[in-house]
Amino acid sequence: MLKNSKASIDYTLYVITDRDLMSSPTIEDSVREAISGGATIIQLREKDATSGEFYDLALRVKAITEKAAIPLIINDRLDIAIAVDAEGVHIGQSDLPCAVARRILGPEKIIGVSATHPEQAIKAEKDGADYLGVGAMYPTSTKTDADITTRDELKEITESVDIPVVVIGGVNEESIPTFKGSGIQGFSIVSAVVAAKDVKLAAETLKKLAKDTLA
Repeated sequence: MLKNSKASIDYTLYVITDRDLMSSPTIEDSVREAISGGATIIQLREKDATSGEFYDLALRVKAITEKAAIPLIINDRLDIAIAVDAEGVHIGQSDLPCAVARRILGPEKIIGVSATHPEQAIKAEKDGADYLGVGAMYPTSTKTDADITTRDELKEITESVDIPVVVIGGVNEESIPTFKGSGIQGFSIVSAVVAAKDVKLAAETLKKLAKDTLA
């Protein structure tokens, strides 16, 4: 675990990897460039890798994030998160329940939970989540079957929980400013960073926009 406490985690620019969309030659290159451009947290998401492949990749990525003092979150896989001593895990509504994940990981690790509706958000906080990934806010190519969260639902979520809310789904240069005053703490971004021709520049641009919007 990084020296900083969970309370000090910066969710401003939360970048999620995607090997099918990335412009970089490798996941490691994509992560380095995103961090260089200002990513404040990295989530490693591998839907099709074997456990061995995921573990080896996670070890390599952990070396990069650790050097940069950036938290590494593993998508879905508690076993991989534990095996590489990642800072935390992100789980969806159909994954292992948050309360069970918390019991396994203990109090020190970060647990994020995907939520589309207020009821899911409230339950996640009660079950021990440290932050919420709320969305999809807009249609997104990375998850074509995702339910859309309305702005009214987002408002209800931010007013109903005390943990950080990070929005996801169609988050890009055009949509970020529309969240001004929404009560969120960060933006979870996939393609607008990792698929960009210049990953570092994209991260820099979006980080500035995000900070201005969250100010």
